[in-house]
Order: sequence, then structure tokens, then C-alpha cells
Amino acid sequence: MTHEPNWLLDWYFDNLTGKNVTYLIRDHLKERCRLRIAGDVHHYMRHSYVPSNKPVYVQHLLVNGCGGAFLHPTHVFKNFKEVYGTSYETKAAYPTFEDSSRIALGNILKFRKKNWQFDVIGGMIYFMLVFSMFPQCQLDHILKDDTFSGRLGTFFGTVWDLFMYMLGCSYVSAAGAILLLTIAIVFVPSTVSWKKRLLIGILHVSAHLAAALILMLLMELGVEICIRHKLLATSGYHTLYQWYQSVESEHFPDPTGLRERIEQWTFGLYPACIKYLMSGFDVPEVMAVTRSNICKNGIDSLSRGGAVIYYASVFLYFWVLSTPVVSLILGSYLYISINWLHIHFDEAFSSLRIANYKSFTRFHINTKGDLEVFTLAVDKVPKEWKLDPNWDGESKQPQEPSYLQKFPSKWRAKVSQQDPVNTVRIIDHFVIEQKEKPDSELSNG
Repeated sequence: MTHEPNWLLDWYFDNLTGKNVTYLIRDHLKERCRLRIAGDVHHYMRHSYVPSNKPVYVQHLLVNGCGGAFLHPTHVFKNFKEVYGTSYETKAAYPTFEDSSRIALGNILKFRKKNWQFDVIGGMIYFMLVFSMFPQCQLDHILKDDTFSGRLGTFFGTVWDLFMYMLGCSYVSAAGAILLLTIAIVFVPSTVSWKKRLLIGILHVSAHLAAALILMLLMELGVEICIRHKLLATSGYHTLYQWYQSVESEHFPDPTGLRERIEQWTFGLYPACIKYLMSGFDVPEVMAVTRSNICKNGIDSLSRGGAVIYYASVFLYFWVLSTPVVSLILGSYLYISINWLHIHFDEAFSSLRIANYKSFTRFHINTKGDLEVFTLAVDKVPKEWKLDPNWDGESKQPQEPSYLQKFPSKWRAKVSQQDPVNTVRIIDHFVIEQKEKPDSELSNG
């Protein structure tokens, strides 16, 4: 029995560990090891040897870590075939390879739902990547093209120009890209060679960087189109307040001059508070007006406070656009990694936070002296529990084992159909026959 199944992990990571255990099994125990057990990896798998003329150092390899907080995949280990020079075949896997592969798709479809807190970090990183490119004032060449294919080609050409600008001229965005690249390389497991880690990190960051630049340019195009169609930036920062004043004067006339007196009594705070509060809610207008001023007079014409307001308004909308994309790309990266790159199986499934698929293994020596191995499992773990009144009502003998009791558990599922007592099933059963004793041992009693 060992802590982790290094026969699987060494194959998966193309590594070699557990040399002392290997020496013990091959050179000391020779062919006397009938079963090797491990945990740590949160699934159940059993491999049994394929009969051949080669020496069999271990007959059965069993890993059961299904008591862990989350689930690990099985399908990524389905091609495991050999260890210690012996061929093995998969006899049992829980969850099945098909179920495991289906669950892995959750990295693409459910990563954001399961890890919504990541939106905060992901949105900030994406904004940092494109911070130096705001605003984009020269977008006529994209909008003037007559054909869709021409606009598409010009659009991606502009994205490439922005990338080159980031490398050659920007500071904040370039620093963000370097920081993200460093994190991506370090994120790759250290068992992978440096060349492969560098390549994976560059490809990963390239996907994020391309997505951030495309989203930024789409957002700028949207603002530019709204300005050209006079939907934004038509009359300064207080368009919403001006509309409010026109509606107020039309539908709520003030013949007594009460509003004017309130303005005098509050030293102008009454209309000022409403004006700036409405400006705070009219973020697109503030963003569009400030963008127009920057494009007309340059970024230096903007005060420090104005710059803070502009970038804050841009960040709000860009964050909303970018967070679904950053989660999608990271989830896709994890899915590709576990299926084809042989890395990140732990990160990919721990991020899904699957608390189901629990199992445990029990051993029984039968009347023939053979060892029977049973593995019992519960596919779906109940989320709501309640006290079992039958447990308190049952009479118990001192030091009586719980398995001898009719109601061994103090708790039961709130929904009886989900109670593990009703849903538990045997997923694997095999027998290790007792090794026949030599005639000399039998004659000696």
C-alpha cells in the first residue's frame, strides 16, 4: 500500500518515481506481491495483469481515492498498459471512461459558473492587457470598407497593428502581457520540460491576448458607431440631466418658483447632486464624450480626475465583455491539457468541484482462504441531511460495532430516494486466490 498510484502518475507525466518501492517489489518480493493499493487520486481504477510468459511482479493494481473532496478523471488514464515490464488491462473504472470524458466538458461549459470569483481577476488582467490601447480614434478604415470580408480582414489587420503597438510603445499593457506569460509558464507542472512549458505558456497567453485585443476593438467600434449615429456624445456629459429638466418642465411645471428657492436654500446642492448622480448612471455618455475629447485634443488635455473617470467607465463595460471570454479560454485550456497534453488533470477537475462519485473498498477472507475484494459506490451524494430518529430509538449494546446495528448511522438523507443506503451499489468485485502451500509446508503441519 502506497500513498499515491505512481504507476499511473509516472505514465501520465512521463516520469519515474518510487524507486525504493519498485526495488522492494521487483528484487525483494519478486513475484509474491498479489495486490498493490493506493489512494490520493480521487477515482477508482483496477488494472489486472495480462497472462504471459513474463514474470508478474504485481497481479492487481488498485487505486481508490473516492473519499476525497472532489473527483479526478479516469479517461485520461485509459491508455495505461504496462508497468514493471508486465502488461495490464483495465478491469474497472469509476466513473466510467465515458462519464469521465463527459464531465471533463464541464471545463468549457461550466468553468465560469463553478468559479465565478475568477471573474474579478480575469477581467482585471484583460483590462491591463489593453489599457494602453484606449481610445482608438482612427477606425474609419474599418467602417469604410464595402464588403464583409474586407471589413473582417481590415479588422484583424488592426488587431495585429495593436499587438505590435503594445510590444513597441506601451508600458502598462506590455507589463501585463509579460506578467501573464510568467504566470502561464509557472502554472504548467514542473514535471514538463522547460521548452514544452514555454511553448504551452506562449500559446495560452496568445489566446488570451488575442481575445482581449479583439474585445477592445469591438467595444471601440461600438462606441464609434453610436457616436456617428448621434446616439452618444451629442450634448456633453449631462445629457441625461438635460432630458430630465425638459421632462420636468413639461410635465411638472413650477409656477411658484419652489425649485429655484430650494436651489438657493441648499447653495446649489439640490440640482448639482441630481446632475452628477445622473452622470454617474449615464456611463456610456461619459465614456463617449471623454473619448471624443481625447481624440480631438489629445490625452494630455484630460485632467487627472477626468482620466480616472474615463478609464473607470471603460473598465466597467470592458469587464462585462471580457469575463465570459477569459473563463471560456481558461476552461478550454484545461480541457485540452488533460486530454492531449497530459497535464493539469488535478486542476481541471478540482475546478469543477464535483462532490459525487464516492466509493470505498472492503476485503473479505472467505472459507477457502481466498481474499475477496469489494468496492461499493454512491453515484450522487445527498446535499441535505437530517437526524434519523430510528438511530436514537434503537437499543445498543456497549461497544457494539455499528455494522451490527439495524440503523448504523445517526444521519440519513432528507430525500429517502437519495439515501446512500438505498443507492449504494457494487462497482467491482474480484477474488485473489490463496497461494497453494508447498508440499513440505503441508507435511510439517
